[in-house]
Amino acid sequence: MRKTICWGAALALPLIVTSAGPAAADASACTHHFSGPQICIRLEGKNHQNSVTGIWTNPGNVKSRAVTLHWNGTHFSTATARRVGKTLSYTWTAMDTGTNTKLCVTFKGSSRMACETTKYIGDRTF
Repeated sequence: MRKTICWGAALALPLIVTSAGPAAADASACTHHFSGPQICIRLEGKNHQNSVTGIWTNPGNVKSRAVTLHWNGTHFSTATARRVGKTLSYTWTAMDTGTNTKLCVTFKGSSRMACETTKYIGDRTF
């Protein structure tokens, strides 16, 4: 019985390892409200260079809206998010976001805020 369990574990391990995707420097977070639209933030990049995307899912018939990026609680930039399918989104180009930086997005017309904190792991920030 013991050999059966060990062999079963040995055979299952490669399946678990190969099913995991490659490590990525990207991260995202959304507000967790089950009713109504969600606000999301997505960071893409590595080595402190990240682009930041603000996303508003299911905003009704809105075609564009002001989106604000907050950097460690301070207003950083406001831009106009445009509709793509069922979402409004805007991407700030890659910038040096550093480590342990709290980035948040808000949309005009919504009281919700989505935040993500950059972390340094090995040679990549996410």
